[in-house]
Amino acid sequence: MNISHPAQQKERNFTMNTYLFVYDLMQFCGHSWIFTNMIIRFMSFGKGLVMRLCQLLSILEILHILIGIEKGCLFPRCLQITERIIVLFVVINSQEEVQGRYVVCVLFFLWNLLDVVRYTYSMLARMGIYYQPLTWLNFSLCIPLYLLSVLAKAFAICVSLPYFESFGTYSIKLPFPFAFSIYFPYVLKMYLLVLFTGKYVIFQKAGFQHNWDAYGNKKSNQYSSFCKLKLPLPHVLQTTRGKFITSCFDF
Repeated sequence: MNISHPAQQKERNFTMNTYLFVYDLMQFCGHSWIFTNMIIRFMSFGKGLVMRLCQLLSILEILHILIGIEKGCLFPRCLQITERIIVLFVVINSQEEVQGRYVVCVLFFLWNLLDVVRYTYSMLARMGIYYQPLTWLNFSLCIPLYLLSVLAKAFAICVSLPYFESFGTYSIKLPFPFAFSIYFPYVLKMYLLVLFTGKYVIFQKAGFQHNWDAYGNKKSNQYSSFCKLKLPLPHVLQTTRGKFITSCFDF
């Protein structure tokens, strides 16, 4: 007997939700482990193997959006993951002198606090559970925490500049006849400019033009019109179903 199309679709959705739930659970466990260790020790934690593993694993989120098994804006997610990988692997991991700085501890603390909340919310959402305080944490409280993480990220890059200048890490000087050189501190300074410009654009697009609510559904025309008023963020609206929806910042 052939399985009907609705049954096949239901089975596929169940499989995808199970996979995404397992992915969120792995990320939650990893970031919770890092977050707990940082609270206990309040210092850098060795070579940060779990941190590097979790950030590399987050590349799968780009694939999830590309193949359509997860809803979200591709550009903000891709930008966030790329920034974290650059700062973690290129800036922090390459300079041992930077790893012991307090700004790195603060940056990792903010990253993992944001991710623990986000992956907890995602796991419960896969099961159709929307806990209102957690929803508020995910979509409202995380906004100032995200802004602080951007500042900590920029400060970590500024702290690393003297070491890149002294050691010449990643700076390249090609021999004759090319006579071309890349001075990496200049690259980092340009990256800082791109970082703040990109964040401004993302906040403009995510705050006022995002078309998905907190539950992964299309916003109604009434809610879209409300967003165009550009009211102060964050804001939370009560829907007719008794749930909360809010402007979705896809970081």
